[in-house]
Amino acid sequence: MTRWIAAVLVVAAYAALCIAAMRAHRRRRASAAPDDDEHVIVAYGSQTGFAEQLARHAARSLHGAGVPARVMALSDLSTKALERARRALFVVSTSGEGDPPDNAVLFARRLLGADLALSGLRYGMLALGDRSYARYCGFGRSVDGWLRERGAQPMFERLDVDSGDEAALRTWHQRLGDLAGTDVGHAWDAGEFAPWRLVERRWLNRGSAGGAVFHLELQPDGGRSWQAGDLLQVVAPGDPLRPRDYSIASVPSDGRVHLLVRQQRHADGTLGVASGWLTRDAAIGSEVRARLRPNDGFRIAGNEARPLILIGNGTGLAGLRAHLKARPSGRHWMIFGERNAAHDFLHRAEIEAWRERKVVERLDLVFSRDQAPRRYVQHVLVESARDVRRWLADGAAVYVCGSRDGMAAGVHAALIEVAGANAVEQLLQEGRYRRDVY
Repeated sequence: MTRWIAAVLVVAAYAALCIAAMRAHRRRRASAAPDDDEHVIVAYGSQTGFAEQLARHAARSLHGAGVPARVMALSDLSTKALERARRALFVVSTSGEGDPPDNAVLFARRLLGADLALSGLRYGMLALGDRSYARYCGFGRSVDGWLRERGAQPMFERLDVDSGDEAALRTWHQRLGDLAGTDVGHAWDAGEFAPWRLVERRWLNRGSAGGAVFHLELQPDGGRSWQAGDLLQVVAPGDPLRPRDYSIASVPSDGRVHLLVRQQRHADGTLGVASGWLTRDAAIGSEVRARLRPNDGFRIAGNEARPLILIGNGTGLAGLRAHLKARPSGRHWMIFGERNAAHDFLHRAEIEAWRERKVVERLDLVFSRDQAPRRYVQHVLVESARDVRRWLADGAAVYVCGSRDGMAAGVHAALIEVAGANAVEQLLQEGRYRRDVY
């Protein structure tokens, strides 16, 4: 019995020693790891994925210089984390006329304007925008102004970047070096513009009451790869400092990048610099300077087999077309709108073939001028509310491509009406509501 008691005591003492050692090890690990407050928060608001790429590059640069950093979307930034933070970098794009990009909508709703105490925060702001808009860098300016009002101290004056201006991005990289107190490696490089060849151009909507829409095909010089949802950035000779982004309407197995481009006309009747050159002036066989641009915000995210509700109008068909080409099987509900069925049913034979082969399980076509009162894609969502809720309950993601102000805004309002604001917020948080709008 005495030996048994002694053995039990030895085992108990050994267990206590092990527990003490484990606790000490955890304390050492905790003390060795940087405190959350010591991290530089790198928060991004990104519509096409460019701001996110810049944010992740900034974090990698800081890490390489020994400065811990955490990257997150603005909508994932909590009140507590922001109030505790000592240093933060904001890489913020603007959607349309001063609106937040999709992954900053919740931030704009919950934090922006809130009465937070941020006097302990030092921050840097990189605002991305396009000078052709009246509210150039409008959302970035709003965030910057709010941070100052709440007592946050800028580490440097806000940097406004017009259409990815490389000189401004080099200045941003210098500021990262100032923050780290050392060299932070190579500056952001979006890649060189390479020669592509314009090999096909077709007018798709002859007789339309709207602007002419052309299907273009560009052949790369050498191998190129992209994913459905990505963009092609094109340099027009008439305005080489402002590359234009176009939604890609094809997949790599097509061997070419397909674009859908509508001619833009100014008040005096002249064509837009880029659209006029691509659709009229550039000769077939001529060189086009372009580069591929990843667009994580419109790629298929998460479950590759999840159902998709694909909604678009006009040249927004491009982004939907790429996803359907990339996923010839699966559940797809396509809602597409244009003016008149007689002239504006873009890629009609292809879409009807998708319906026949069940690539598209459900197809709703809305031609606004073919009936009175006019009807648009958002009306389909409201009229089919029960089906929309059923698809969402089955895990469907919503992808929207096309015009921002009319179609996309109407679709957003319709989703809130059909599913509720909380459900739409949840879709955004889960990455199940994605938009490529312009």
